[in-house]
Amino acid sequence: MAYPVKPGSTWKKTSYPSVKNAEYPVEVAGNESFNNLHLASVILGVPFLIVSFMKLPFWVYPILTFVLGLPIFAAYFVYGSKYAVPYNNRVQTPGKKVEDYITIIDPELQQYKGHNRIPMETFFEAYFDGKIDINMDCLELLERRHDWASFRMTAGQAKFFVTQWIPELIWHSKKQDEDQVRDHYDRGDDFYAAFLGPRMIYTSGVMSDVNKNETLEEMQDNKMKLVCEKMRLKKGERHLDIGCGWGTLTAYAAKNYGTDSTGVTLALKQTEFGNNRIKEYGVPATQARIKNCDYRDIPNEKWDKITCLEMAEHVGVLRFNEFLLQIKDMLNDDGLFYMQVAGLRCTWQYEDFIWGLFMAKYVFPGADASTPLYWYIKQLECAGFEVQNVDTVGVHYSATIYRWYQNWMSNKDAMISAYGKRWFRTWEIFLAWSTIISRQGSATCYQIVAHKNLNSFDRVGLQSTSRFSSY
Repeated sequence: MAYPVKPGSTWKKTSYPSVKNAEYPVEVAGNESFNNLHLASVILGVPFLIVSFMKLPFWVYPILTFVLGLPIFAAYFVYGSKYAVPYNNRVQTPGKKVEDYITIIDPELQQYKGHNRIPMETFFEAYFDGKIDINMDCLELLERRHDWASFRMTAGQAKFFVTQWIPELIWHSKKQDEDQVRDHYDRGDDFYAAFLGPRMIYTSGVMSDVNKNETLEEMQDNKMKLVCEKMRLKKGERHLDIGCGWGTLTAYAAKNYGTDSTGVTLALKQTEFGNNRIKEYGVPATQARIKNCDYRDIPNEKWDKITCLEMAEHVGVLRFNEFLLQIKDMLNDDGLFYMQVAGLRCTWQYEDFIWGLFMAKYVFPGADASTPLYWYIKQLECAGFEVQNVDTVGVHYSATIYRWYQNWMSNKDAMISAYGKRWFRTWEIFLAWSTIISRQGSATCYQIVAHKNLNSFDRVGLQSTSRFSSY
């Protein structure tokens, strides 16, 4: 059954050479058909009915509400994602059968055929396990996902949300963060090089021109230059890069801007790689270095400039204010703080949640502080920062991930040989799906420049002297 299309509606297909252009950008159900009042009524009403029916003492009611609140919330999402009607969809899908797109090997999944679409979570779990094969390129398959997949939350995802995602959100101990980071980033430099390429940068690049087909390396060089320019890096300044990854930005800043740069990462292999990269860039160890430590263990020294690219998400929602207060304490009064963070949209659709839970389970466990922009701004301002500049670079991320996907697919045989088919397929889905997710706005990325909100701060000096020179 095809998704309903709003009568008289149209959409414009694009053909930019810089990105993977959308094929069928279908709008699925989401918050516009979601009712918070109904949800609250169910969360409060179900325990009340249980207490009333079983004739339990009323003091049991708040306890039961607390215990059942999250499971009821998850069950409500399962129900809503199954029966909610898409809102304002303008795109007609091809209308082909499920078997035109995927080949089901497991007899228990044979029910998904014709126009009986398979739940997305059921698909990717079965694909990882070899119970399903795909009949075309994975990215092209996912561009047509609304023909063969449904975005209803399954019981398995509801269970993961209640039993793993919520506890990880609450806890975020040093040991948990260390285990998650090292399990992820110490897998092997060859694994990451297979899609990140020679720059070994695991953050969004930047297109200089949407009408040019730039390479991944050009986009990452654009990004590093942009970050350094946004930060007004100067020779001799002390620069701290928190969550530095393989250290490329640290080495780049020291080499090209003359900064005294220090990168910090929890991953052991990244530390070794980063210090070797600094040597490769011809930067002396006295000017730049990568240190292996938790961000909470960074010595309380003063820095002129602090950067943090796509690491803050791993701090966790409940520890975010503490993290920003630490940054403010380490930053000189006239210093700048650059934070690049993954974000989510407020006007969510159920696909956004299905993708988010997939990412939390398989790709970035513990990265629960991905939020809409307003939350980051509020956190910064409440911690004593003033936001000087914000750029949204979600489509730049889509272009970056698209190139990662192409790299990954070109190294298919080597990755399967080294890490097995399951790991290859997991990253295949991650990169293909995320190319689409970041392009359509389900997730995005923000570049935020901030400084201490002090009366004495030189705000005029941050203004461009040639703001209107191009007019």
